[in-house]
Amino acid sequence: MQATLTPASQSLAVFDIDPAVFQKNFNRQWFALEHTLADSPLFTVERLVELAKQTAKDRPSDLYFDKGATKPGQRWNETPACDLPIEETIRRLEHEGAWIILKHAEIDPGYKDILQRAMGEVFQLTGREIEQQIKFSEVILFITSPQRLTTYHIDRECNFVAQIRGEKTIYIFDRDDKDVLPETEIERFWAVDTNSAQYKPELQSRAHSFLLQPGNGVHIPVHAPHWLQNHNDISITASLNFKFKESMEANIYRMNYLLRKFGIDPAPPGQSPTRDAIKRSVAGALIAAKRALR
Repeated sequence: MQATLTPASQSLAVFDIDPAVFQKNFNRQWFALEHTLADSPLFTVERLVELAKQTAKDRPSDLYFDKGATKPGQRWNETPACDLPIEETIRRLEHEGAWIILKHAEIDPGYKDILQRAMGEVFQLTGREIEQQIKFSEVILFITSPQRLTTYHIDRECNFVAQIRGEKTIYIFDRDDKDVLPETEIERFWAVDTNSAQYKPELQSRAHSFLLQPGNGVHIPVHAPHWLQNHNDISITASLNFKFKESMEANIYRMNYLLRKFGIDPAPPGQSPTRDAIKRSVAGALIAAKRALR
């Protein structure tokens, strides 16, 4: 069932999402979706080679590529870098075991149009008030070699993942399962270590597995742990995502990390609006003071 759109925009829809499923699960639990991007010329290998070359030239910090992740719990700094130029790495993807990330693809007008349409649909399904809670939105493109594994992690962004080419299996865990994701790992994630989420092989059976194929995708809430296994073809995946303003839960987690260092067992976000407001305020002041000293 497709999101309700005006007649003028119906042909431009990006997502096909059941509104009832969306409203029940948005940023709480994962859910499957369909999309209309699989046949777009913006996602051919040739087009992505040109985008990667331009990104490497203009915004090298928005380009990342490596090779050789072999297990879900492998940390990012344990994965060897590719020793080839990015365009050559893309052309040799079938044999390189590579994982390529192109961030902020929306700087290119074609991807910007997709992002704007997608975010418009999200706003229609949630209510426009959510727009005031968003710090920025982004298109991230992932190009993955056959059989390549994407290691276990959590994200700051609220994600809508669209599979464009190839097949991969995503394993998503319940973000509220504290055996899988303790409060201490979320606190470290926001305070000091974006690779803080620890894969626990003995809990793999708690993951939900979902096959990503061209034309379908999945919504991944903030903090929902996940890892991915690519299948036998090159995979192209688009993440249409946004980041909430950090004055929300993020600063509460940062303050809880600090309190825990003083031997205090802090309450997680959501248990006391008053305490949450104080933590947000103090953490915001500390961050501002730190920036002023730089």
